[in-house]
Amino acid sequence: MDRIRIRGGKPLHGVIQIGGAKNAALPLMAVALLSPETLRLSNLPHLVDITTMVQLLAELGVEINMNGDAPNGGHIGRALELKGAEPASCTAPYDLVRKMRASVLVLGPLLARWGEARVSLPGGCAIGTRPIDLHLEAFKALGVEIELEEGYVRAAAPDGLKGAYVLFPSVSVGATENVLMAATLADGETVIANAAREPEVVDLAHCLKAMGAQIEGIGTDTLKVTGVAQLHGADYEVIPDRIESGSYAVAAAITGGEITLQGARLDIMDAVVDVLAKAGVEMTTGNGGVRVARTGEAINGIDVMTEPYPGFPTDMQAQIMALLAVSKGASMITETIFENRFMHVPELCRMGADINVHGSSAIVRGVGKLSGAETMATDLRASVSLVLAALASEGETIVNRVYHLDRGYERVEEKLAACGADIERLE
Repeated sequence: MDRIRIRGGKPLHGVIQIGGAKNAALPLMAVALLSPETLRLSNLPHLVDITTMVQLLAELGVEINMNGDAPNGGHIGRALELKGAEPASCTAPYDLVRKMRASVLVLGPLLARWGEARVSLPGGCAIGTRPIDLHLEAFKALGVEIELEEGYVRAAAPDGLKGAYVLFPSVSVGATENVLMAATLADGETVIANAAREPEVVDLAHCLKAMGAQIEGIGTDTLKVTGVAQLHGADYEVIPDRIESGSYAVAAAITGGEITLQGARLDIMDAVVDVLAKAGVEMTTGNGGVRVARTGEAINGIDVMTEPYPGFPTDMQAQIMALLAVSKGASMITETIFENRFMHVPELCRMGADINVHGSSAIVRGVGKLSGAETMATDLRASVSLVLAALASEGETIVNRVYHLDRGYERVEEKLAACGADIERLE
């Protein structure tokens, strides 16, 4: 397995290109199942999860062509052309679904277009169980018959999907996306109440509209979808990754440097901007990018709570904890989304952080300096938090299990090295 070695203590200076959002790209790729015409997606990140989704869609009969030399060139311009041909199978197999929970997003499009689907249950993961009950109950409201057998969801809509009122008891990004896609081809009107409002959900809705879907209330917690007979093709650009942007903003702050995040958008990361401002980090727009730098010598201790959008994202919790570990003062971080998302705490403590977990909250007492150590990544965001902590540490840090990192960050060691970090991948 690959590892990453980092010798910390160097302020970072330079420009980092922000890629397309993984969490937006995955549902957008699933949209291809809804139409017999070509959906062309540009600004796709080159990540393990994207490759897994390509494999899954190919298994389901989607014709796929990649254009790596699209306008802008290189990874910035990477584009995929996806055409939803008739599938040889409507089964999403365990071997692919187990690698990535977002695979369950093919369930809605398959039901909407073909009236049936067989999708492996995704099971649990390191940061929490994340059951798909909300997805299944919503599909039942649309007239879907659901059976669970041998680890698979077998779903059928023999009379087609019927518009319905769907009220989610709790906010779920994945369930909102799945039902939204399905409702575009349902018979009649579907209302999705207590819908997720994340920028990635908004991006999905805009892409569906570009393909002919009728959707009202985009960006609010109530979506109204009037089904149409068929969606057509479209060209669509994936939004920049707000979590990658936030992660590299922390890299600038934790090292006391200054980084310009090329292509980042502040309008989709207000909560991160506000939290970093309280900690003493300024983010300003200009020249097609976002400049990030500390406003003073030290990072301020602050309190942070993760919440559904527009609150502070759970996907930035580990990164902000690494930053607050070297702050001046004490902080409290409360996690309200996932029940097991403090798995990075023991690894940060191995590097000298002073963190105590009490239930869903963590008390972080800033120590000023961290020390390099051998560490183990447990999940995607935990892995990048260890990289960030290592950048501010004295001595050498080894981050093991970086395959987690490769699921959500493209060329991370190259981007950081270009800004002056002493970092390399060890194969």
